[in-house]
Amino acid sequence: MKKIANFLVKLLPSKPIYAHCDIPCGIYDPHQAQLAAHTVIRMTTLITEAKDDMHKIARMTHVKEEHAGIVEEELETLWADYFKEEHYKEYPNLLDLINSAIKLTGKVRQSVDLEAANELLAKTQEIAEVFWKTKKMEPVRIPSGYPTEGEIVSHS
Repeated sequence: MKKIANFLVKLLPSKPIYAHCDIPCGIYDPHQAQLAAHTVIRMTTLITEAKDDMHKIARMTHVKEEHAGIVEEELETLWADYFKEEHYKEYPNLLDLINSAIKLTGKVRQSVDLEAANELLAKTQEIAEVFWKTKKMEPVRIPSGYPTEGEIVSHS
């Protein structure tokens, strides 16, 4: 019976499954989502300035889309693995905030829309503020030092 099962498993298509951590490790931080959101803003700005250099536009579009995917993945990890029912009760708009931010990742992939890119960062920062509050830490906004001239939400 085992030989038959092994044979059938080999016939079935498979693909690797990736996760932040299956242990769970307890290591969560919204920093990577914010960094990626800043990258989306920067690439959107550079695309609009690239004029007719299609090669540069293609490369920057790829990076923009890749980083929008990072934002989405990081927020989904927080949603699925970190935030718990008590967090959603304490912050009743949190689930809607996460959902709208994740939907924005699709919008910034599909367009060159600086307003949407800035909105994605703003929502990601709001989520970061809630995250740090759930850890009983005071969220603070600090200058990012990035060409976007924006901020990063961290904690004190």
